[in-house]
Amino acid sequence: MSAVTVHTEAVERYFAAWNATESDRIAAAVSAAWTPDGRYTDPMAEVVGRDGIAELIAGVHRQFPGFTFRPVGTVDGHHDVVRFGWELASPADGSAPVAGFDVLTLAEDGRIRAVSGFLDRVPAEAG
Repeated sequence: MSAVTVHTEAVERYFAAWNATESDRIAAAVSAAWTPDGRYTDPMAEVVGRDGIAELIAGVHRQFPGFTFRPVGTVDGHHDVVRFGWELASPADGSAPVAGFDVLTLAEDGRIRAVSGFLDRVPAEAG
């Protein structure tokens, strides 16, 4: 499998996890995307392990019910590192009050070992 395919599939699994809304689906998607000791860090959160990542995702969905994450631009990567932009979009009008840029570090099996997230746009009440 090419590095581009590994990178693209890792990002697809990442979005599947962030767009899952029911706790059992979130847990399954997180397990498919992250290693057991995976990490997620951004300016507002730092969690380790699949349970912590699943709870973080559930919390975002509680704060932004019905919203979905969508990619912005193209996936770029080399070796075990992948970067891409994203937005959190409203189901009502497609507006995206939250946007950012993430960098993934992948394990040998293509699952995520670590995420370094950067927030480019956050609503005032969220920060």
